[in-house]
Amino acid sequence: MNIKDPMQDDSNNSSSAISRRHFLKSSTIAASAAGTGFLAGCARNKKAVAVAAAVTAPAVVNAQAKQPINAVIIGLGGRGSGAGRDFTEAAKAAGVEGKIVGVADIFPEAARKAAETFGVPADKTFSGFDAYQKVLALPGVNYAILATPPGFRASHFKAAIEAGKNVFMEKPVAVDGPGCRIMYEAAELSKQKGLKVAAGTQRRHQAGYQETIKRIKDGAIGDIVTLRAYWVNGGPIWHRGDHGETEMERQIRNWYHYIWLCGDHICEQHVHNIDVCNWIVGDHPVKAWGMGARQQLNGKSGEIWDNFAIEYEYANGVRLYSYCGQIKREWSSVSEGVQGTKGSADPSSRIQPKGGEMWRYRKQDKDISPYVQEHIDLINAITNNTELNEAKQVTDSTLTAIMGREAAYSGAGVDWDTVLNSTFAYGPELLYKDPASMQWGPSRVLQPPMPSEHNIFKNPPMAPAAKA
Repeated sequence: MNIKDPMQDDSNNSSSAISRRHFLKSSTIAASAAGTGFLAGCARNKKAVAVAAAVTAPAVVNAQAKQPINAVIIGLGGRGSGAGRDFTEAAKAAGVEGKIVGVADIFPEAARKAAETFGVPADKTFSGFDAYQKVLALPGVNYAILATPPGFRASHFKAAIEAGKNVFMEKPVAVDGPGCRIMYEAAELSKQKGLKVAAGTQRRHQAGYQETIKRIKDGAIGDIVTLRAYWVNGGPIWHRGDHGETEMERQIRNWYHYIWLCGDHICEQHVHNIDVCNWIVGDHPVKAWGMGARQQLNGKSGEIWDNFAIEYEYANGVRLYSYCGQIKREWSSVSEGVQGTKGSADPSSRIQPKGGEMWRYRKQDKDISPYVQEHIDLINAITNNTELNEAKQVTDSTLTAIMGREAAYSGAGVDWDTVLNSTFAYGPELLYKDPASMQWGPSRVLQPPMPSEHNIFKNPPMAPAAKA
């Protein structure tokens, strides 16, 4: 049998690696979801779930032996609402009484709509910048779902951990070094408190990836030489236009296009594939070089790019070649590949030893959606008091994406410690210290980054503001 090396650009048929976000970004559904909430437009597409690679459902235990799970959702766009539905399904699968008892969103219309969906009463439905504080203060809450734009994630995670809540949070978890430092500190506190934390890097909970990566780590393709990661869409990034009475509102409603809210699509989406590569290596890269551009977004409001090409180096010398793009094109792929000294692999499901027979993961009848499985795993960790804390690993992968982004933005080689310890903050000061006190009003807009003109590591930082 002639099997192509998965390190080659042969991934058009890699449907098992494509998540709900790939389908949404290339569909008219995302474009029509404008302005419906804090995370509207990233709704989970159930068809994407149906083709996601397999996961193994856990055994159901006696529900009477398990504590009830009282969850709140912070951020009620498509992603937060989808996570709420996945949580409800997961609680049933785990044999636990699980209920959404409170919702919070910066926009009142999004909070009200979610309250109707999940049967949450008006006195437990909150809106505004301080809504997250109010919903975390509800009595009996032991499970917080964090699904706001990524720029708010670090501060909301810190608040949830300080309040003693177990957390499911969407990725990425920060947009810059200051946000990552908040995350690492809160991650350590969550471990000290014995809290359970799961992240929306669902491939870690997907049986095809789990089994294949276990075989890779056990030496099925020898020592790792290189890795390849793609999130190359065949369509452009959604853009909701400019709606709102203030610059702050216009940016939050169109959050994907501002670095302080999204982190650029290398962070917001491609972090999935980067996380898989970090998982395989068992570490994060230490250096990055890269390039990219803003091509099909020209003429539209916002700061971000629509394509990146990054080379990463791990401490052991292994290289990762990372490509992501949100441009209309003929070819597309969302996948990863690994080349070893004794063979190659598609870490979602396939291993090809040199001169040997290919192994492939086969979907099983009992397999369920990884978006549900990640909640099942978190619920079981809470009720059985077993270890599960993904806060550090998702922060590592987020910072990896940020490092690649800044290497491309600046046109310079960038190392891990420089990014982690950088003092330049893309967001307003209150975002990192007290987001509950933020108000509607003006907000900084940057020029789309241009190498040689944008370098946040300079003293003073080079990040030119957009012309009025």
